Amino acid sequence: MISSIPLLIGLSAVMVATEEDMPLVLVTQRETGEDALPFGVFNPERHRTFDLSLRGWVREQTGFELGYVEQLYTFGDKDRETPEATLAGAPPNARVISVGYLALTPDARPAGASFEAKWQSWYRYFPWEDHRNGRPSLIDEQIAPRLMTWALGNDQRLERARLAFALEGERWIEERVLDRYELLYEAGLVAECARDAGLPKPDVRLGEVMASDHRRILATAISRLRGKLKYRPVVFELMPERFTLSALQRTVEAILGMPLHTQNFRRALDKTGFVTGTGAMETGTGGRPAELYRFCRDKSAGLATSGLSAPRKTAD
Repeated sequence: MISSIPLLIGLSAVMVATEEDMPLVLVTQRETGEDALPFGVFNPERHRTFDLSLRGWVREQTGFELGYVEQLYTFGDKDRETPEATLAGAPPNARVISVGYLALTPDARPAGASFEAKWQSWYRYFPWEDHRNGRPSLIDEQIAPRLMTWALGNDQRLERARLAFALEGERWIEERVLDRYELLYEAGLVAECARDAGLPKPDVRLGEVMASDHRRILATAISRLRGKLKYRPVVFELMPERFTLSALQRTVEAILGMPLHTQNFRRALDKTGFVTGTGAMETGTGGRPAELYRFCRDKSAGLATSGLSAPRKTAD
């Protein structure tokens, strides 16, 4: 029997920029007060592909002309759809399949007047992910004890918690953002779990809540970007045309959420041939002038699997 439930295909955009050493994501706000990712409906009559549809409604609603874009994942879990369907003008019982996209821009300017959105640090939603100033106390004081209680007597859960949050001497793996969020959701430690299941809120606030499954989509994007930095030069999509090497390192650190060893980072960068000096100097910073560099896009085009080395400054 063919289902009579309406099907809606939506596109969720994770738009990322950096500013003042902070990774930013563009968010809107729902009537519930929850932050949400920009969302638009795929219109097959107007657009030939998902990509063109995404670029079209982002341009119309925000004024942004997207550059680098890649598809993340298709999110279609049951019971995620009501707010998305309502936004799109579809019946509340419509099944919404959302295709997530990652888009990078070097310009964190305000969105268009017709689109009420603002840039927020993604660490607002994942405060346990920023290790640039050391391991966040939130992990060992709030997260670890609750996960250990939840996992008590279950060896598989204990192992997942140890590996995800680098407990008992395990190494912190920055790409496991999605694994960590899904573990916290399964353990009932994030507000989205309580909201979705109709249960009381957890006794600890672990990051800001997002509408529907948008924090999961954002976690997927951060995981993808952190991993991809190491085998593709995508970080330059976040940089202005000219930049200092210090600014480039701070951007990589902001995305990865960890400090890097400056000398080793510079040596590894030199070997890639990705950047070249312009001869111009940065001025007006109050410190010692630093040379401005640019990205050699033509040199990187033929390198299928080359990114930036990320030598850690200190071990977690």
